[in-house]
Amino acid sequence: MQAAALPGMPVWRQFYVLTKPRVVQLIVFCALIGMVLAVPGLPGWAELERMALGCLGIWLVAGAAAAFNCLVEKAIDARMKRTAWRPTARGELSDAQALGFSGVLCAAGSAILYVWVNPLTMWLTFATFIGYAVIYTVVLKPLTPQNIVIGGASGAMPPVLGWAAMTGSVSAEAMALFLIIFLWTPPHFWALALYRVEDYRKSGLPMLPVTHGNAFTRLQILLYTLVLLAACLLPFIYRMSGWFYLAAALLLNGGFIWHAFKLWRNYSDALARKTFRFSLIHLSLLFAALLVDHYLP
Repeated sequence: MQAAALPGMPVWRQFYVLTKPRVVQLIVFCALIGMVLAVPGLPGWAELERMALGCLGIWLVAGAAAAFNCLVEKAIDARMKRTAWRPTARGELSDAQALGFSGVLCAAGSAILYVWVNPLTMWLTFATFIGYAVIYTVVLKPLTPQNIVIGGASGAMPPVLGWAAMTGSVSAEAMALFLIIFLWTPPHFWALALYRVEDYRKSGLPMLPVTHGNAFTRLQILLYTLVLLAACLLPFIYRMSGWFYLAAALLLNGGFIWHAFKLWRNYSDALARKTFRFSLIHLSLLFAALLVDHYLP
């Protein structure tokens, strides 16, 4: 049966929003940084072409994982204000449509990566799809409050995928970038979960603020931002970057720690929102600083 369009939203856009465009944009950006850092100096035309094809393939597979997530969690999404508008949650797109869309994106992205990038990148990207869409969404998320910690490994893979796309290998430098996103994910997500706690309670998901309370979650956010600071120094220690990146990393992590400290001392939903928003700024600017530093003399 043909899906009816949401008010003001044509069917093509319903499929598009299943890919969680803002999340996927950040994923592709982090993958691109991994690609750039893997190439000494300015890339040539052949390397630029590989970067473009790598970003396209990663975008397609990441969008497929997001669409599959929307399908699996449609009942949960329908109970949460933040996600109730999604076409799968509203029943505007059928299960077959969402599953077929996810399958086509995953197949197309995997083919691009295998044929025009390299098999290692394809397999790593496909493993990331399985890690997020199946292991995290189906197994971990409904079973443990540490779901975002364990499942965060999938979300931390983009720079590794980018590095593998350009070098055909995974190095210690790539894993340093992986560690940054891995440690950034819990405080980023838990800040959101704090001010959306009633949504998660209604959903039945065992998110940390629901199972362990507000105060414990705030402490965990603060502790993770402190450990994250150490991880963010690794690119400088490994000589992947220089003083510009170091200054940016110290400034951005200082801001994240300060937000987490204020949240720990005196909670409010408004402050949790500010912390969540700052976490997005933190990661975006941190990786942008890596990009700028790479081309500084």
